[in-house]
Amino acid sequence: MTKHIFVTGGVVSSLGKGLTSASIGCLLEKRGLRVRMQKLDPYINVDPGTMSPYQHGEVYVLDDGAETDLDLGHYERFTNSPLSRKSNYTTGQIYLKVIEKERRGEYLGKTVQVIPHVTDEIKAAVRGLAGPDVDVVITELGGTVGDIEGQPFLEAIRQIPLDIGKENCLFIHLTLVPYLKAAKEMKTKPTQHSVGLLRQIGIQPDVLVVRTERPIGADNVEKIALFCNVEKKAVIEEVDKQFSIYEVPLGLVDHHLDQLIIEKLGLKAGPLDMSDWRGLMHRMRHPDHEVTIAVVGKYIEHRDAYKSIYESLDHAGVANSSRMIVKRIEAEELEQQGPEMLLKGVDGILVPGGFGMRGGGFGMHSGFGMRGGFGGFRSHVFAPRFAVGNRFAFRDRFAFRDRFAFRHRFFPFRHRFAFAAGAPFFVGSGCLQLRHVWTDWGWAWRRVWVC
Repeated sequence: MTKHIFVTGGVVSSLGKGLTSASIGCLLEKRGLRVRMQKLDPYINVDPGTMSPYQHGEVYVLDDGAETDLDLGHYERFTNSPLSRKSNYTTGQIYLKVIEKERRGEYLGKTVQVIPHVTDEIKAAVRGLAGPDVDVVITELGGTVGDIEGQPFLEAIRQIPLDIGKENCLFIHLTLVPYLKAAKEMKTKPTQHSVGLLRQIGIQPDVLVVRTERPIGADNVEKIALFCNVEKKAVIEEVDKQFSIYEVPLGLVDHHLDQLIIEKLGLKAGPLDMSDWRGLMHRMRHPDHEVTIAVVGKYIEHRDAYKSIYESLDHAGVANSSRMIVKRIEAEELEQQGPEMLLKGVDGILVPGGFGMRGGGFGMHSGFGMRGGFGGFRSHVFAPRFAVGNRFAFRDRFAFRDRFAFRHRFFPFRHRFAFAAGAPFFVGSGCLQLRHVWTDWGWAWRRVWVC
């Protein structure tokens, strides 16, 4: 029977649930298990396709055209799990399905409620990935424990062990243990409160992954285990990684998280083989040369807006034994100060796509031969001195795969954030407009973010 792992987060957002979930999937695959990954997002938007990059970061587009959360990019980069629109559900999608069923009369006149109808739809979404060819489904819950919009999802995963058996489910909770410099000590109280909120809902975490900027020590591990009602060996320390996010799986291996999961779920797995991953880290730490790439974008201040682009550059560098140094440049600053100052010393320039004229003037005055502003841009790359053995090339709508099956979209806003080059037809005003644009399937009307 397919086993289920649920990853929740507490204390604060942006703790790295996506990276932790992806790392767990990586470790289980390295033990020969067949893994599927899934993200549940509590926001009411049907998908992130119409959300501002400042609000949500990039939109990650899957092979079937689904516009999804950027964490699914981590899943693809860390695992070989096939992803589809079933891998990302939002509150908007869940409620839309429930309302459509109600309109069709499928509830036979019953009063439609959050429990059981909404929670049943969430459970169906989770169990939809299970099957005879899947050993483990890892489901990450977006948001933070205590958020009101996340309550139906927590209630749904609380019910799943009752349906399929507790022995087939594992709850992993990611928390933060902050270090107070004034007191010169670690504080475990936020973790205790976060676990307390989960237990009030009816969920007892089996494993705690503790994010911290420095080692927490054996005393704090014992304290967390005692007050949170978990085994000491189930308190996994995850210290901040200074070099690369690809160190995270190796850090979890050092604390035997993979073995703990195997034991608690009773999985039959082979020995762990991380030799290729360690080889990857060796190449990242010992490159043959360096290349500096300027990324000129409209949303540079929000690091996650171009997440897959940065990761693509890193992976391209690894494949060519090169350290990629990314120089992030705000498009409007380049407009004001000129390319001679800001682009001095770079080996190549990458201009991600965008919409609207803001920050697009540099292309018309920089000597690079661009026409128009961001409203008509595809991804542009200029490489006056960029040649790393000619083993790969940047391309429009770049999709890079290396020997470790890392995969991601070079420009993550394909499809709904389609380029409007040559199609100046639009309806609406302000930041969100309806435009007639060229997509992978031909001309179509799409809602696009133009600010």
